[in-house]
Amino acid sequence: MKLLTVVNQYIAYRQSLGERFITNGYLLNAFVHSIGQKATLAGVNPELVSKYLAGTNPVITASWHGKHQALRGFYRYAISRGYTETSPLPIVIPKRPQPFIPYIYNVKELRALLDACFIYQKYKSRLEPYMIRILLLLLYGAGLRISEAISLTLADVDLSQALLTIRETKFRKTRLVPIGKQLTQALLQYAAQRQRENYSQNPNATFFIRRDGKAFNQDSIQDVFQIIRKKAGVRRSDGARYQPRLHDLRHTFAVHRLTAWYREGADVQRLLPVLSVYLGHINLDATSTYLTMTPTLLEEAGRRFEQYAFKETSHD
Repeated sequence: MKLLTVVNQYIAYRQSLGERFITNGYLLNAFVHSIGQKATLAGVNPELVSKYLAGTNPVITASWHGKHQALRGFYRYAISRGYTETSPLPIVIPKRPQPFIPYIYNVKELRALLDACFIYQKYKSRLEPYMIRILLLLLYGAGLRISEAISLTLADVDLSQALLTIRETKFRKTRLVPIGKQLTQALLQYAAQRQRENYSQNPNATFFIRRDGKAFNQDSIQDVFQIIRKKAGVRRSDGARYQPRLHDLRHTFAVHRLTAWYREGADVQRLLPVLSVYLGHINLDATSTYLTMTPTLLEEAGRRFEQYAFKETSHD
């Protein structure tokens, strides 16, 4: 029986159970492509599987484990249906790499990053420093993904209503994102400067625009941010493999918002779904990845729990 046929059957089966099965489906199709479109299920041997799992990276990564998990589910299915008697997956599973830990910026570091936007350029580039600065403010102040921010058009930014329209997001949905007074004021000042410098006022023009009139490029922004981060002296000291990233501004927004709710005595459990919708997630599980437990957040959560526990026992 052809490998491709069984893979397609398995994907259809998982989707019939109500799963979207996008990531694992992609990994399984990549497996078929690696082995060969005409390969049979019986012709897949451990060497071919190991080659697919390793890819071009000799180091065991989270990607290896993701592929292995997808194949493990597939072979359980194939064996249960009698399509094959054994699995060619490796018997010894290597240890998972250290899980990725997002970096949560403190207020001092955020200010340092914003200040460094005006000194990062040794030579003139196509990216205006003031545009980079307002972009960082927006990423932190509204918790946007970088792709969402640089895709904004003038028509998407309604500053009279303090409202952003985020179109065709990661999950192919459009959402409205209200923003606070301070961020709105900063964006108004930016829009005025953008107009004074004669950048396109066409409603379809991107809100963030290079000197040559083109939209911001995500890879270029990532590179520029790392230069800014180094200029600002912001770096990890927890032994993690990765230095702070641009996307960590979104994590920081979520954690700071949660911390503020605890300090305000708000009903955090009730508000979590609101935060999830605001961030553009499809479920609370996706939001939970952003809620890294910083010492400050732990302290606020602990204080809230103590208040609750004391209140519960005070009526004796």
